[in-house]
Amino acid sequence: MLTIRFLLVFAVSFVIVNSLKSQDSLRWSVADDGSIEWKVEKNDSHTDHIEMSGFYISVIVHYGVKDGALDQNVHLVFPMLRTIPNDTHASLSYEIDKREIPEIMIDGKNVAEHPSLFKIKGKLCYESHTNSDVIIKHTLFPSTDEPVFIDKAEVINISGKNIFVEIPEFVISDTTDAEKGVYGSYIIKISYNKNGVFTLKPKESMDYAVIYSGRKLCEEDNFVAPDYELKKREAFVEKTFSDLVFESPDEVLNRAFAFAKVRAVESIYRTKGGLMHGPGGGRYYAAIWANDQAEYANPFFPFLGNLAGNESAINSFRHFAKYMNDEYKPIPSSIIAEGVDYWNGAGDRGDMAMIAYGASRFALAYGDEKTAKQLWPLIEWSLEYSKRKINADGVVASDCDELEFRFPAGDANLNTSSLYYDALKSAVMLGKELGISQKELNDYDVQSEEIHKAIENYFGTAMDGFETYRYYKGNDVLRAWICTPLTVGIYDRSAGTVDALFSGKLWTKDGLASAAGSTTFWDRATLYALRGVFAAGYTKKAMDYFLYYSKRRLLGEHVPYAVEAYPEGNQRHLSAESALYCRVVTEGVFGIRPTGFNSFSMTPRLPDDWNTMALRKIKAFGHNFDIEVKRKNNKLSVKVFSGEKIYYAAETGNGESITVHL
Repeated sequence: MLTIRFLLVFAVSFVIVNSLKSQDSLRWSVADDGSIEWKVEKNDSHTDHIEMSGFYISVIVHYGVKDGALDQNVHLVFPMLRTIPNDTHASLSYEIDKREIPEIMIDGKNVAEHPSLFKIKGKLCYESHTNSDVIIKHTLFPSTDEPVFIDKAEVINISGKNIFVEIPEFVISDTTDAEKGVYGSYIIKISYNKNGVFTLKPKESMDYAVIYSGRKLCEEDNFVAPDYELKKREAFVEKTFSDLVFESPDEVLNRAFAFAKVRAVESIYRTKGGLMHGPGGGRYYAAIWANDQAEYANPFFPFLGNLAGNESAINSFRHFAKYMNDEYKPIPSSIIAEGVDYWNGAGDRGDMAMIAYGASRFALAYGDEKTAKQLWPLIEWSLEYSKRKINADGVVASDCDELEFRFPAGDANLNTSSLYYDALKSAVMLGKELGISQKELNDYDVQSEEIHKAIENYFGTAMDGFETYRYYKGNDVLRAWICTPLTVGIYDRSAGTVDALFSGKLWTKDGLASAAGSTTFWDRATLYALRGVFAAGYTKKAMDYFLYYSKRRLLGEHVPYAVEAYPEGNQRHLSAESALYCRVVTEGVFGIRPTGFNSFSMTPRLPDDWNTMALRKIKAFGHNFDIEVKRKNNKLSVKVFSGEKIYYAAETGNGESITVHL
């Protein structure tokens, strides 16, 4: 029977993998200029949406074509223009369809745009043919540091004669009710930056822009320079692309990684409570969560070295720390409304394990003793809280998990105990750097071993024929989060867990189903699983699925970032999921695990059909350095260096762990 079951699992997996590999319906392609592009076929119909953000604005642009004609509307979000009640979702929002904006005219005729090409690289660009002898090129982007969104257009005369371009006078200026705003009335303004009739000679071009802005009534309406704002946005994108560069033989993975970095760090808002990284999605701004920020995004930021990202991480832990208390009541799941309030509607979701996990990993990778000392009391408190929640079976109890009752999680779930285990391991390493008493660190060591054993005894089981984990006591359906132990170095049931994750029970065309038999998926679980499967040493299988997933998200029907969920949220481009994508590479493919302020372990997983891979301009551990991995006979040549300075250079086996001291 075991042989038959293995053959059935293998057959199902073979069919799934090969059907995924054979998917040829990719709408977008990788372009030479670092972008992705969609060449629109005549009379095509397809629409999509993308989120882009700056310090004071986020915009979800719905764009595409219907029967070849342009279809576009813009959903504006102003996170610091707070509405009443000032809750999680109290960011002023405004939506406008492009059809509400009067079109320009060419030689007295209305212009109908038919896009022929869309491009994305930190901004949305498209080129339209028209019913006149002109081409119009659009560039849509948010300001990096103003509450402004811009649709910058260039009109190009491709005829052999002079043409006359008329830009009409147009201003929408809506003033909100003062009683509905935390700071009184707000003004939403949408207008052309110029108007009048302009003559274009053959091959000449001219620029104009639609400016979308929001401000408090008491603030001045400042001049906006579209070219200047575009250069700032492009500089941000290029800087993000040039830091922490993933080099592999597969350009899709390289490009998806570069794009994910942008989404991971653009969604940071300059609130009165300091810089706050926010999920986005039209609903989640000027607020932080124990999962999205502390657990998902913050451990990644030191590797990229983005200043705002690191500061937002430190600030998030500062906000969480304000809620520590002597009674060990739980820290709220979310700090909202620019830091002045909190949300705790789901009770304790295992948030203290999330915070301890994220804060300790961040502190180690950030490599700054002063910052680590500031974070240590929060880590210590969160570990003690989790210890006090250990039940009679030795695992950590919580009210639910990060899915907040969407799916059952029992009284104690696998995710929380796994994160607690990893946090204890990190705390020992961090405590040694900070000179914490050996007795306290020994206690953490003992607790980590105890929780490791308890995870196996309490959650370890056979389910649907796989030697894997139940997610909670009484759970009899495979769950996506059985992957978590693999991400924290627990490989006791790796074989059965990997088989279960990639079986027809859980794997779907969009990644992991939240539970076997469900149509709901959350990308965060898929990205955790991919990271864990790489870490566990199943490189070929992990790479097959990682490449498929990356192609689907970067070049498929909804691009170009990891998404939150479906059907909930219509696959919003939440920001922390993109940080999780990057961690598949840093922690999965390269196997980097912080061990000190200037040290880390690394277990590179070079795929069999790759001869080399590299991470360039890593900013973690207080250094700027590169990692190169090259195949050399049956070994891997691993080099860690900064310019002429070599920190590590040796040959090792593929999948063997090494320790690097900078």
